[in-house]
Amino acid sequence: MATLDISKMWRDPGAPADSFYLVRPECKDVPKSKFRIKNGKTLSERKWRAAFSPEGYLDIGKTLGRIHRGGIHPSIRGEVWEFLLGCYDPKSTYAEREDIRQQRRTQYAILKEECCTMFPVIGSGRFITAPVITEDGDPILDPIVLQEAKAAKEAKKAKEATSGGQQNVTGASDGYEMEKEHDKRVIEWKLSLHQIGLDVARTDRSLVFYEKQENLSKLWDILSVYAWFDKDVNYCQGMSDLCSPMIILLDDEADAFWCFERLMRRLRGNFRYTESSVGVESQLNNLASVTQIIDPKLHQHLDKLGGGDYLFAVRMLMVLFRREFSFCDSLYLWEMMWALEYDPDLFLTYEDPELVAEKSEESKTKAKSRQCGKYERENMKNAGKAAEAPLPISVFLVASVLKDKSDKLLTEARGLDDVVKILNDVNGNLDAKKACTGAMKLHKKYLKKAANTNR
Repeated sequence: MATLDISKMWRDPGAPADSFYLVRPECKDVPKSKFRIKNGKTLSERKWRAAFSPEGYLDIGKTLGRIHRGGIHPSIRGEVWEFLLGCYDPKSTYAEREDIRQQRRTQYAILKEECCTMFPVIGSGRFITAPVITEDGDPILDPIVLQEAKAAKEAKKAKEATSGGQQNVTGASDGYEMEKEHDKRVIEWKLSLHQIGLDVARTDRSLVFYEKQENLSKLWDILSVYAWFDKDVNYCQGMSDLCSPMIILLDDEADAFWCFERLMRRLRGNFRYTESSVGVESQLNNLASVTQIIDPKLHQHLDKLGGGDYLFAVRMLMVLFRREFSFCDSLYLWEMMWALEYDPDLFLTYEDPELVAEKSEESKTKAKSRQCGKYERENMKNAGKAAEAPLPISVFLVASVLKDKSDKLLTEARGLDDVVKILNDVNGNLDAKKACTGAMKLHKKYLKKAANTNR
């Protein structure tokens, strides 16, 4: 009779989550996800629903630890992300959230129609990859673009005729012509449209989801509308990697747009470029400062190789490790980060920052502690001691990867090319849970050493 291994009975290996994000069969080199759905660890639909009162108030403190320990079940990932990113206030009711949702959907429809008026391919189920305008505002009469614009206009007319609905108020998109543009902002926006299309065409193409043209065009529509919505940032490469999961997780295009917009609230500083600086430069400076404190020998070595500006880490910070992890594992990493950083005042910070500023620190601390993420609590404890604003956990995630590869970098890197090669070797091989745990440890170590330095 076979003996039972008690340890194996109690150790749940978990179910793989790759079936939720199917990969095209011809893509053989896609890394397998390390994320597993584990009973008692992963936030399940049952546990998520149990955190709401009958009116809809969410006790989010009950879920944050579970998300950090085991991630979110893919079936509820989209709606949980809406709270983690500050789309909704956990202290709101079901009815209040539904009102906000409908208002946002209306707002997105207005924004999209405005973009469609300027360029009718928006919302047509198509997208473009060729330039449509010069920097001087002259139209580029690319035959493929003209064909797409014509098809978009005809499709819209047919749809309106079938539905019996009235044409849009302005009627401008029906009379669209490729004419010289004089408005500087419109020129800048139109200049970005083909770059968005080029990026969309190569974003997450290993996924079955993007075999459908409608999903590619939805990603292009959201990014194009966002480029018009956020005039300071417009569009930058890398944003398609951040937006792609939103349309996979959230069925409604408007909901996906606002979830992406909330994520960009956190990251848009990385994408802001001026004549004198690159947006992500401040994050790279923070990474240099952290590495200098927690691993001075490594920092000195990187500086000696000409990598003291840490430009080799740009991609990790810009797109939050989307290229270093499998698709599924990158989602797991993101939700762990957001759960650790979670601030229950996040929604109010975005919607009514003045009200948040009025709160006294004492009442804020008392009310927030249990509803905060672990990383946020550490920062709150350190608030009186630190001279500067707390750093995002992403900086410590990159620092933990460097720390993990420290010996290899010190012994094998003889130039920046070697540094890049060693870091590229981690692609698809990183463990999201281990990376987050390492980041938390480095954060504690950094706070302690920084406090001693400031004395």
